[in-house]
Amino acid sequence: MSVLLGAEPRQLNASVMGSTEDPAVVTGQPSPVPPRSDHISFLEGHKLYVWGGCQCVNGQETFLPSDEIWLYDMENGVWSQRHMGGEVPPVLSQACGAYLQGTLYIFGGCDINGHTNTMYCVDLLGVEYIWRKVRDTVGGTPSPRVRHSCWVYRNRLIYFGGYGCKTVREVNNSKSFMVDEASWATNRSGLQYWGWNNEVHMFEPVSATWTEPLTQGQSPEPRASHASTTLGHKGYICGGLEMQMIDIHCLDLVTWTWTQMLWHSADKGRDGDVVIFGGSQTYLFVMDSVAVLRSPSQNHCADVLMFQTQPYSLSRLCEDCIGKHIFSVQEQASCLPAKLQKTVGKRISYFRANAQNIDAGS
Repeated sequence: MSVLLGAEPRQLNASVMGSTEDPAVVTGQPSPVPPRSDHISFLEGHKLYVWGGCQCVNGQETFLPSDEIWLYDMENGVWSQRHMGGEVPPVLSQACGAYLQGTLYIFGGCDINGHTNTMYCVDLLGVEYIWRKVRDTVGGTPSPRVRHSCWVYRNRLIYFGGYGCKTVREVNNSKSFMVDEASWATNRSGLQYWGWNNEVHMFEPVSATWTEPLTQGQSPEPRASHASTTLGHKGYICGGLEMQMIDIHCLDLVTWTWTQMLWHSADKGRDGDVVIFGGSQTYLFVMDSVAVLRSPSQNHCADVLMFQTQPYSLSRLCEDCIGKHIFSVQEQASCLPAKLQKTVGKRISYFRANAQNIDAGS
């Protein structure tokens, strides 16, 4: 991607990016998209969307504009820029973005005045990109925070963790908040404390309602700057601060039960994939003066996780495409050589099985 970012600018064709009369599309940029970190990005189809963040200029951190969004076309390798109007959010970094049914939601983050807990949304399917501040919500809005994450499931936004501030009362009544010891003397403002949390908050856009689901199982340690993803009806997180551990936790988004993957196996799979299987979810030790015993309440998991470490080959991509869309290409697939039909048949079974698992979870 760094090579593409530094490539020479190309004159865009109006037939590719839309009418030249559309003022929202900026073509033929004199320079590539500005480098940045702490931004928000997501993929929709063959387009990568990039918004916000910050960059370092002459040793000073600078926030990037919030009234623009950059699109990278993965098929033709061209960047374009779209203007954004309406109730434009303040310039932000370390915010959390989530894409749901054509709408980008921004929650939290840090502006020039500090940490926030405000939400904005913008419809990215319309001709114009118009920001709207989300107001008149029901329920308790999470406290200000940065570097949190979001799972999208069943048309809901489910936020986890982050670093932020709470009042003394909130800290005293919370078991999900770890105070940053170094912040007491330098970052405390009035009766506020700073630290990490492992809270789970759910926002339902249709009713603009905030709730805090009651989770079960062993919650992860409070953290921020972690990686997260949604697979089926489960939300996964990996690593992060404050613990600085590369641990993997899973939250069942139906039963709201936490599990942790410990003592699992890891193997190198086809095309450089790393395949993780099994492990102990809640491994406990019972200690006495005689021996150390395994707890009889130990639970195990049977999840199979696959981590892609490199681009797939063209043949693998074609096999997966046929397996996903067999009903559309069934006639053509029947003309493939027998050996290739056997391989494609396995991919069809794989995607059908995964679709059934997702349906069962929902």
